[in-house]
Amino acid sequence: MFPGTHAATTPDKPAVIMGGSGDTLTFAELEAGSARLANYFRAAGLRKGDVVALVSDNAPRVYEVYWAAQRSGLYITAVNHHLSAPETAYIVRDCGAKALVVSAGVAGLAAAIEEHVDVPVRLAFGGEIPGATSYSDYDAELADVSPEPPADQPRGADMLYSSGTTGRPKGIKPTLPDRQVDEPGDTYQALFGPMYGFDTGTVYLSPAPLYHAAPLRFSATVQALGGTVVVMERFDPEQALALIDEHSVTHSQWVPTMFVRMLKLPEQVRARYDVSSMKVAIHAAAPCPVEVKQAMIDWWGPVLHEYYAATEAIGITFIDSAQWLEHPGSVGRAGLGIIHICDDEGRDLGPGEVGTVYFEREERSFEYHNDPGKTRAAQHPDHENWASTGDLGFLDSEGYLHLTDRKAFMIISGGVNIYPQEVEDALALHPKVHDVAVIGVPDEEMGEAVKAVVQSPEGVEAGPELERELIDFVRERIAHYKAPSSVDFTDFLPRTPTGKLVKRELRDRYV
Repeated sequence: MFPGTHAATTPDKPAVIMGGSGDTLTFAELEAGSARLANYFRAAGLRKGDVVALVSDNAPRVYEVYWAAQRSGLYITAVNHHLSAPETAYIVRDCGAKALVVSAGVAGLAAAIEEHVDVPVRLAFGGEIPGATSYSDYDAELADVSPEPPADQPRGADMLYSSGTTGRPKGIKPTLPDRQVDEPGDTYQALFGPMYGFDTGTVYLSPAPLYHAAPLRFSATVQALGGTVVVMERFDPEQALALIDEHSVTHSQWVPTMFVRMLKLPEQVRARYDVSSMKVAIHAAAPCPVEVKQAMIDWWGPVLHEYYAATEAIGITFIDSAQWLEHPGSVGRAGLGIIHICDDEGRDLGPGEVGTVYFEREERSFEYHNDPGKTRAAQHPDHENWASTGDLGFLDSEGYLHLTDRKAFMIISGGVNIYPQEVEDALALHPKVHDVAVIGVPDEEMGEAVKAVVQSPEGVEAGPELERELIDFVRERIAHYKAPSSVDFTDFLPRTPTGKLVKRELRDRYV
C-alpha cells in the first residue's frame, strides 16, 4: 500500500494532524506534495541510491519529504535537530547528501551548518532562514512542478543514524528494495499491520521526534495503510492524554520515560481524560521497569505491546500484555531472526545465563556507512550473519528474552557484575525522583562503585537525608551489593528526545 492509493479514495481524509496547532495534511495534499518533490529531485539530477538529508522539527512537511524519497529510490536521512551544528554537519557530510531540506522551525541550526556542508540542492520550508543565503524557498521552487506521479517510482529507504549514546552517530544503510513504491514487500506493513491492526480506521498518536526510526517508520506505515497520524510537536504528559481523548486515538507508541511522566500526574488530572479508545499502546526504545509497566496495564488495561529492536534492524522480539504478565520484565520472543546469548568468546550460553544478545539472520541485513570496522565489530566473531548492538540479556526456559543492560554500561565492583538498569528501575517510581541514571565510578578498593545521579522534582530538597532515603529504598528491593554507595543530585540528566540516557556524557563528568 501507498498513501497515493488513499488519495484516490479518501482525498480529504487527514493523513497528518498536528497535536498542538491542529494543522492538517490530507491524503490528497500528501500525494500531490510528495509527487512534486519527487519530480523536482529527478529534475535536479538525483538518481536511485542518492541521499536526501532532512533537518526539521515535527511538522507535516516531514512526510512530504519522506514519501518523495520513498517514491524516488532515494535514501532519506532524518537528522536529530537537537544535535550541535558540528554534529549535524558531520551527518549531512557523512551520508553523502545530494539534497538538504530544512525547516524554519530549526532555522538557527540550518543557518549554522550552511557553510560546513557541500550539498547542491537546498530547500527550506515554513519560512525564512535568517542569516543563510543558500536555501531556496520550498514553495516557490515547487510551485510550477507537476503533481503527476513519476512514471518510474522505485522504492527508497531510510538511512538513519544511531543516537550516539556511546560514541559518534553511525549511519545505518540498508539495501534498497528491488520494487516499485506501490508494490507489496514492505516489512513494516507486512509485519506490523496485521499484528497491531493498522488499517484505514487507525488513529495513531506519535509523541516522539520524527527523526527517530520508530516514530518515522510506524507513522509512515499507518499512512500507507490509510490511517491518520496525530503528531505531537513535543511530548507533554497531560497533552498526550488530552489528544487521546480528543481524537479517540486507537494506537500509539511510547518510550518508558513517557509512561513514568504520565503516571506521576496527579490522579485527578489522569482521571480527567478518557483513554478507553486505545486498542494498542506500543512501547520500545528502552527497557520498561516492571513496576511502571504493571501500573500502565492497571490503568489502560491489557493494551500494551512491547517490541525490542534497533535502527539496524538486526532482529526483533514481541510481547503482548498477557505474555508479559506471565514473564514480567521480558521483551518477548523472537519474531524476526534467531536469538543467541553468547559469552565474550562468542560461545552460546544456556537459559538464565547473561551474555551479549545476538540475532541470527539468513544474511547480513545492514552495514554502517563508511565504517566497515564498526560493521565488523557488530558481528559475531564466527558468524557474519549474527549481529548485536551491544545489549546484554538472557533467555528464560521458554525462550523469552530479558535484557539486563548495555555491555558498555555494566559496572564491575569487587569482581561482580552489576547492571545499572536494575538499580534505575528500582528508583524510577520513587515520588522524590524525577529522573535517574546509575553509573560506575572509580573506587580504589572495589575497582568501581555504584553511583546514582538523581534529578529531583521541583520543590523537593536534595541532600544527605534524601540520599540515605533513596539508598535504603533500593536496598529494600534488590540485593544490597547492587545498591548505590552514593547519590549525587543534578538539575538535568542528558537524555535524547526519545528517552535514552546519554551515559557517555554523564560518565565523562566522573571518569
